[in-house]
Amino acid sequence: MYKYPIIVFEGIEGSGKSFHIKNLEKYLKKKKIKYIRLREPGGSKNSEKIRSLILNKSSNFSRLTDLFLYMAARNENYQSIIKKNYKKKIILIDRFIDSTIAYQHYGMCINKKLIIHLNKFILKNIKPSFTFLNIVNMKNLKLRISKRSKTNRYDNFNINFYKKVQKGYIQLSKNKKNYMIINSNKPIDENKKIIKKKINSLLLI
Repeated sequence: MYKYPIIVFEGIEGSGKSFHIKNLEKYLKKKKIKYIRLREPGGSKNSEKIRSLILNKSSNFSRLTDLFLYMAARNENYQSIIKKNYKKKIILIDRFIDSTIAYQHYGMCINKKLIIHLNKFILKNIKPSFTFLNIVNMKNLKLRISKRSKTNRYDNFNINFYKKVQKGYIQLSKNKKNYMIINSNKPIDENKKIIKKKINSLLLI
């Protein structure tokens, strides 16, 4: 179906997205398939600097400043990584366009049209080829965050915020063929098999 797609793993904190993208990375390495992996915020050298600002527990930015910092990090990734690797390697991204809409619009009530406009301005016509949306119940979210050795500013919102963001993600996934919802409350090995099967069909492996 795709030779060099952009594959995105989305989801709120504790949803397992980062685990699964790393697991997919191992699989692609084993198959000797060309890829790059990045995360948002973060990825490029400059984006990682911006990430440290956004996620620092002592940071106290306004909602709009947060949005512009995320967009600045995305622009750095686009200019230095995504643009030159697009259609040349598989691009794996831990959170991307929809995370900004889910968090900044559905979670923080920033105008959706503004977010969409900024994304289009930065990314031009580049969009994800396929998205795995990892969902998790609030009990498991709290449990998984509590087990982390390090937490950041976005790990410390109240439960209602995460509920709003996850509902936003689900809303964004509706009626989209290039979306698959992964229920992260299920056993991890079961989800690994589901993702691997889908990847094989996407890449015609």
